[in-house]
Amino acid sequence: MTSEQTPFPAIAAGLLQTVESAVPKLLSMSDADASRPRAPGKWTPKQVIGHLIDSASNNHQRFVRAQQGAELVFPPYEQDHWVSCQHYADRTWHDLVTLWHAYNRHLVHVVSHIPEEKRHVACVIESTEPVTLGFLADDYGRHLRHHLGQIGILT
Repeated sequence: MTSEQTPFPAIAAGLLQTVESAVPKLLSMSDADASRPRAPGKWTPKQVIGHLIDSASNNHQRFVRAQQGAELVFPPYEQDHWVSCQHYADRTWHDLVTLWHAYNRHLVHVVSHIPEEKRHVACVIESTEPVTLGFLADDYGRHLRHHLGQIGILT
């Protein structure tokens, strides 16, 4: 397991391993299965992968912007709004998985090149309590694995 003190290239390597192992399992799911909610009132796998695309997008901005200065203040992410207004349920499963895969491969590249001296940049996102860029990079992979587990891709 990684932590916020794990070197960025190692965090990136773990992320790459997770993403590459998930893709064949994701692509083996039919569009119909990806369109069914896990339980009443829950997101479909399409919406979960859409949420993970949003997470990639938000974290991409955080990873890059946090390297620009001594502190990052970033707006919170309103996940239900983002998933709803982008109509992920209307997209093909293959398109969503392909976008998610490509975006995460890019984030692997970005994270692997974060300079160690930027590890402790303070990032304020969801509250007034800052976290470090190292925490954000590590937490991104944890968040991704959590949601892949929810849709049965990781056990």
